[in-house]
Amino acid sequence: MSSKSTAAAAASKQQPRLSQQEAAQQFQGRRSELAAIATKIGELEAEADEHKLVIDTLRDTQSREPERTCYRLIGGILVERTVNEVLPALEVNITGLRQIMDTLVKQYKEKEGELHAFQQQYGAPAAAAQAPQASATAA
Repeated sequence: MSSKSTAAAAASKQQPRLSQQEAAQQFQGRRSELAAIATKIGELEAEADEHKLVIDTLRDTQSREPERTCYRLIGGILVERTVNEVLPALEVNITGLRQIMDTLVKQYKEKEGELHAFQQQYGAPAAAAQAPQASATAA
């Protein structure tokens, strides 16, 4: 444990001090990464919600008409299947979506921590970056 902390301390000492402009650029880049991850998480949540609605509908249908025909878009091709064939595939898809979302949330939290550490190390370039946003909001 102590070797990790001394290695981290040595690494932070070896990092060259950035100018204010460089720090602001890096800060904006890191913030853009966070925004991109957040956007992707939102897209995946919407897709998972759609899957959930379809799964719920197909479960109702499955109990009444398990061999009912339904259509599914696979790789841009519309294929004809039965409810019994499509439902398990959708359940696998939604599980995969949730796993990807969990991974992205972890990645977001890590990047957020890195951004916070960067802010602590280089002062608050956030104040300079947020100033244009505040004036745009006031207008």
